[in-house]
Amino acid sequence: MAVVDTLRGIGRAGLFSLSVFRASKPTADFWQELTREIYKIGARSLPIIAVGGAFVGLSITLLGYRALQTYGAANQISALIGLGMYRELAPVLTALLFVGRAGSSIAAELGLMRATDQITALGLMAIDPVGKAVAPRFWAAVITVPLLTAIFCSLAISASWFQAVQVLGIDNGAFWQVMKDAVDFHEDFLPAFLKSAVFGGTAALVASYVGYHAEPTIEGTSVATTRAVVNASLLVLMFNFVLSAFLFR
Repeated sequence: MAVVDTLRGIGRAGLFSLSVFRASKPTADFWQELTREIYKIGARSLPIIAVGGAFVGLSITLLGYRALQTYGAANQISALIGLGMYRELAPVLTALLFVGRAGSSIAAELGLMRATDQITALGLMAIDPVGKAVAPRFWAAVITVPLLTAIFCSLAISASWFQAVQVLGIDNGAFWQVMKDAVDFHEDFLPAFLKSAVFGGTAALVASYVGYHAEPTIEGTSVATTRAVVNASLLVLMFNFVLSAFLFR
């Protein structure tokens, strides 16, 4: 029965995802809701993304410097930072921070809408609740997570430069030249933002699905919020492996 229930849940999630795409119509109300959601889940996530990126850059630089110094290759630290950030760390960590900050908010908001019968009321007024409450959040996540990833990368690399050049004494010109030679626009830069868009859409769909179908109680909303964070985080990690296997060969 557990296998049947799992397959049934996957099927429902797939149908829900299709309904989100069908409900995404470029009307004036849709653009207004999209703009509002970009600010709520994107702009308000900037502080945690910026702080997280800076400290990840500092930590990885310190760790990488100690390892590379053993082999006399400390000046290659910028290559490690550039490739590590764009290929793996920045998209994944940005998505996980986004899930914790915005994914939980999406699930909680939709869960409360279900508990207070707002979703039912939209249906009674002949307004598609998926198009009104879910589609703008989904597309806002698809748009904002790549932008947040760019900010994460810029803060991480800036912090890495400070740690490597100003603190550890690596030559400034060598730092940037090694990174320029190691990081390729088509092979590293573009795939990172493709992965970020997929992660953002996945996080928003999972949070929306769980919140939209939450039990109409306060307890059901809290359970849905927890499930959204856990399930979305695990899917981000799984999709990261799959995408990395195909994009970075």
